[in-house]
Amino acid sequence: MFYHTSVMPAEVLEALRVKAGGLYFDGTLGGGGHSLEILRRGGRVIATDLDGDAIAYASALFDGEGFAGRYELIRGNFKNFSAFMDERGVASIDGALLDLGVSSHQFDEPSRGFSYRFDARLDMRMNTDQELSAYDVVNGYTAAELTRILYEYGEEPFAKRIAANIVREREKSPVETTGRLTEIIERSVPHRKGGHPAKQTFQALRIEVNGELDGLGRAVEDIARRLKTGGRICVLTFHSLEDRIVKRTLRTMATDCLCDKSLPVCVCGHKAEVKLVKVNGNGRAGAEELKRNSRSSSATLRVAERI
Repeated sequence: MFYHTSVMPAEVLEALRVKAGGLYFDGTLGGGGHSLEILRRGGRVIATDLDGDAIAYASALFDGEGFAGRYELIRGNFKNFSAFMDERGVASIDGALLDLGVSSHQFDEPSRGFSYRFDARLDMRMNTDQELSAYDVVNGYTAAELTRILYEYGEEPFAKRIAANIVREREKSPVETTGRLTEIIERSVPHRKGGHPAKQTFQALRIEVNGELDGLGRAVEDIARRLKTGGRICVLTFHSLEDRIVKRTLRTMATDCLCDKSLPVCVCGHKAEVKLVKVNGNGRAGAEELKRNSRSSSATLRVAERI
């Protein structure tokens, strides 16, 4: 069964510099592609994912290649990284990866309700055990709340019009499916180039349902601070909102002084904890990968090394 195509695997593995016996954290397991390559290079892995399907698939994959005993998979949120490491008595790790994209399985499985390409019940939950779903957001949020998340998380210029039309339509009957929501969106916005008219709205709903941006910067900090000296954190982002958070967090961690530049001397005492690592191709997928996997086109790889 196909589950997910890992993005920029060669660049990620080169940046991580995996060493035999080293311990690596994969906070977004997905189909296990990145972790599998770490295991093949002799590393050990602790990985997390909210999706039970991902845990089951990767476990079978790793065991099938003879890696039982060299990995541990946790169904949970990578934002609880510190608690997971403390529970296991892990003081430091050799490297870490966060692939913040949605897995191909989630997008391509109609029943998960992530995509406007299929007509299915609105869902979008990465963790299928949680209560809040896209159905709840679309049918329960006020027009003002919908406008806010569409504008902030989807950067949708027609957020107010889409929200008003959703509210109007749900007064007739609940908006239950991705197909009906897509129809509402298509009627709400003028024709525009650069992708499907529902793309930004679906992104916004997914981010809201899964709390994708909440605590992201803190999680990156926590993971980077548990790296051994010379250990690296690699983060793959897929849209400007999350990339902005990751970029700002790592830059701050790589800066010695955060004082107002008008001050004659430093009074904050802040010291750099990491150094930024330049990635070949400016952190973007190469031409060959873009041909094989179009979803890599929006990916940006950022890397920092503990000092």
